Amino acid sequence: MSVRVKLLVVLVSIHVLLTSAQSQDLVYLKALKDNWQNTPPNWVGSDPCEDKWDGIHCTDSRVTSITLSSINLIGKLSGDIAQFSELQILDLSYNKGLTGSLTPDIGSLKKLTTLILVGCGFNGPLPETIGSLPQLTFLSLNSNGFSGPIPPSIGNLTKLYWLDLADNKLSGSIPVSDGTSAGLDFLVNTKHFHFGKNKLSGEIPAQLFSSEMTLKHVLFEDNQFSGPFPLTLGLVQTLEVLRLDRNSLSGNVTSNINNLTQINELYLSNNKFDGTLPDLTGMTLLNYLDMSNNSFEPSPIPEWLSSLQSLTTLVLRNNLLSGTLDFGADYSNDLQLLDMTYNKITDFTPPSGFTTNLTLFANPVCMKSEATYCKPPKESDHSPYSTPQNNCIQSTTCNSDQVFSPNCKCSYPYSGTLTFRAPSFSDLGNVTIYTSLESSMMISFESNQLPVDSISLSQPTENQVDYLVINLDVFPSGDERFNRSGISQIGFVLSNQTYKPPHSFGPYVFNGNDYGFFADGSKRKNKSVSIGLIIGVSVGACVLVLLLIIAGLYAFRQKGKAERATRKNSPFASWDPDKGKGGCPQLKGARSFTFEELKICTNNFSAASNIGAGGYGMVYRGSLPNGQLIAVKRARQESNQGALEFKNEIELLSRVHHKNVVSLVGFCFDAGEQMLVYEYIVNGTLKDSLSGRSGIRLDWMRRLKIILGAAKGLQYLHDLADPPIIHRDVKTTNILLDERLNAKVADFGLSKPLGDADRTHITTQVKGTMGYMDPEYYMTQQLTEKSDVYSFGIVMLELITARNPIENGKYIVREIQETMNKEKDSYNLREVIDPIIGSSTEIPGLVTFVDVAMRCVEETGNRRPTMSEVVKEIENIMELAGINPYVESASTSESYEGKSKGNNHPYLNDNLFAYSGDHLSSILDAK
Repeated sequence: MSVRVKLLVVLVSIHVLLTSAQSQDLVYLKALKDNWQNTPPNWVGSDPCEDKWDGIHCTDSRVTSITLSSINLIGKLSGDIAQFSELQILDLSYNKGLTGSLTPDIGSLKKLTTLILVGCGFNGPLPETIGSLPQLTFLSLNSNGFSGPIPPSIGNLTKLYWLDLADNKLSGSIPVSDGTSAGLDFLVNTKHFHFGKNKLSGEIPAQLFSSEMTLKHVLFEDNQFSGPFPLTLGLVQTLEVLRLDRNSLSGNVTSNINNLTQINELYLSNNKFDGTLPDLTGMTLLNYLDMSNNSFEPSPIPEWLSSLQSLTTLVLRNNLLSGTLDFGADYSNDLQLLDMTYNKITDFTPPSGFTTNLTLFANPVCMKSEATYCKPPKESDHSPYSTPQNNCIQSTTCNSDQVFSPNCKCSYPYSGTLTFRAPSFSDLGNVTIYTSLESSMMISFESNQLPVDSISLSQPTENQVDYLVINLDVFPSGDERFNRSGISQIGFVLSNQTYKPPHSFGPYVFNGNDYGFFADGSKRKNKSVSIGLIIGVSVGACVLVLLLIIAGLYAFRQKGKAERATRKNSPFASWDPDKGKGGCPQLKGARSFTFEELKICTNNFSAASNIGAGGYGMVYRGSLPNGQLIAVKRARQESNQGALEFKNEIELLSRVHHKNVVSLVGFCFDAGEQMLVYEYIVNGTLKDSLSGRSGIRLDWMRRLKIILGAAKGLQYLHDLADPPIIHRDVKTTNILLDERLNAKVADFGLSKPLGDADRTHITTQVKGTMGYMDPEYYMTQQLTEKSDVYSFGIVMLELITARNPIENGKYIVREIQETMNKEKDSYNLREVIDPIIGSSTEIPGLVTFVDVAMRCVEETGNRRPTMSEVVKEIENIMELAGINPYVESASTSESYEGKSKGNNHPYLNDNLFAYSGDHLSSILDAK
């Protein structure tokens, strides 16, 4: 065979192989298309590279990149992905409809450098084969539902720069090498360990860290780690951000932490660290320091605090710092927030011109002070910041689904949230901060040649783990909407960290929403006049029919709109009391009263029947014709809420039926009046009995029965009410005692119903009573059932001490913690026990009771028991004390020393006509 012929054969063979590989890519792209819904409409034709399929990028006619962000893909990632032998980048972020497990075949992509699956719906274990990607530099699997352990094989990814597994359900310990298998200690070139918001547990292995590592960010927050502070962390001198908060770490914080001189943000809060506060003198670059809610030994305020000249935020809440807080002239001039609530500071010397946001509430220095820094911390709320418009004069009206951009254009923005996991500032109202973020982001978009006209930031707020969350809208340039290519490009710049925010914002993650405004379909010119004419006539006829249909629908809609407006303004207008249908409240066991009926029941609302007043109006004692005693809350005219809100409120309250919850008897919506009618509870509040005001003397047996009843009432609200309810204001004044001293939970003025969308938490403005309020809820605005559990724990402590939660500047939880000594009998609590129930050695079950109470007041909700668990614990205590928890006492209050007296009544709380039912309408409609 001649040389020419041989060369021709070789060239033909190469061509056949290349063509075969290209065809194979097409086959497997079509396989992906068959597995997914909502793939791009232009995924047609025989050459995805030449036809430039959306999200597909090629090199030498081979698929090397698949980037498909926020296009609402639905389906699973099949093993077909392994057939793209030249694939280097795979980014499917922000497609929540992508579910199922991550295929083990992912390990076949030997050229893959970037794997990003942020904010999808993947679940199940991470495959071991993920450690078989030798070129991988960027691995971001956060914000999914992955579970099980971290594969040790990830330690084989020696080129890895970014490792983000945060916000999943991963469990088990952090894997390290053992001589036969790899571990994360092999990742000496990795700069980012982001493992926060998982269920990882066990000790943080000392072997994980070494002086060879080049880590910048170690984010282990909100897991279940225990054991000591890892000594070897001090060897990683490249660290800039360290978050170990919200775990169960204990023991001393190693002194060599002071070697981390590059640290900007340090979070050690909400652990069980003890010993002395660590000396941080060398951390001259430290901006943000939070060591709150630990068990450090009592000590004076450390002098080294004044050496931290870069500090903007210092949080030392709930420690045992004492002595004088003297700012002098040495503290950082950049300090924005200093939180030292719940310490033992006895004196404070502010410098002249003091402007730092300081709170010393619940310190001895504030026992008699009216200074601003001694007042309870104000309720936190969203910052009002929103990107301003650029001198727009809005002369046109945008469509209902469009947004007016900062550059005065009606368009369809790409939206999502930016979550900054460790910002170095606490002043969320500082406009300059956000303008710098906007400027840097636009510069990044422009330098990457993205089709972006402008961006808008809004509602910056801190969430439950001290992340800064900001809403982001990105507006298109050149058109009113993005195409799929534009969305994928923007998503990729944010998901792979191409965009770098200003240093003060720290590490971030973007979570994009599905973009539903693509302009699908192409317009084609018709070459045939006759076909065009036929189509035109057909379209015209269809339009005429369509207009007639629209006219009819419009008339029908206007009629319905008018009826709905009428129902909203007068929701009871169509109520037939005999049939109980129409616009009436859907009540369960409660009835409607006319104004005249209640006028007779209360003796014409006479002064003699009045038992109190509040900001909303008056409360009257009354009696129904059948002899039942009632309490009537009559709202002032100016305090009346909207009719629809009142209807929703009584519908919810009427569903609450339990022997340990105060019952709604009925309501009045008549003659311009709004009144609620409750059963009358004769023996007032638990607070009155504990303080002695009621004249009722409570022994230990009765206190256990009362607290069990209250626990069952709350358990009912959390687990059995329809919809479930978070009380939000549990305290001894909201636990009432009937004629047999049975407990009844009262006052749902601040309660929150839980819809299906709120099963984990409700984000809401902070409400409640200082001293009983869950500190986690106060700090994060994330309300859960565990917030009620914390308040109930305070009630339990109040039950055994008869002391106020905050008394003479001392917090009851701190007092118990300082007094408790588990090495001694009855925990050495005799000094704080209410003498009415005897000495601590005579109180059966006291130690277990205190243990349960202290578990309820753990700083973080995930460490607290549920109310059903609390009920079981109290029942066990009663059985051990020889009391049958399942049988109510037949004794009345008269069998105790003294009788109920006085006219103060539990229904005097102003909140009962201020029901915070933000979601009530949607919940009740769904029911």
